[in-house]
Amino acid sequence: QVRLVESGGGLVQPGGSLRLSCAASGISIAPYAMAWHRQAPGKDREPVGTIGSRGTPVIPGSLEGRFTVSRDNSKNTIYLQMNNLKPEDTAVYYCNVENPYLDYWGQGTQVTVSS
Repeated sequence: QVRLVESGGGLVQPGGSLRLSCAASGISIAPYAMAWHRQAPGKDREPVGTIGSRGTPVIPGSLEGRFTVSRDNSKNTIYLQMNNLKPEDTAVYYCNVENPYLDYWGQGTQVTVSS
């Protein structure tokens, strides 16, 4: 059974940082691109970063410079480092296998940015 488990979310003040983790089991992530998405209340889910199988991150322009994605295949885990967080970053963050034939998603971790 494939599982993706996100962790590391929480409450942080504006300007703060968080690092989210996504640990996979039941599948080796090494051959696959992986991605992070987020969904804020009342909004559509949106991508916040992808990392290729060779470790090259791709971050949307609106988040570049604040967000970065990394991976550790030896731990079967990907990470989302978020810096200079803003209230509009408040959302549930999800990871997934970025492959149209593998529809695996985690349950999400809540990130709340508030003073």
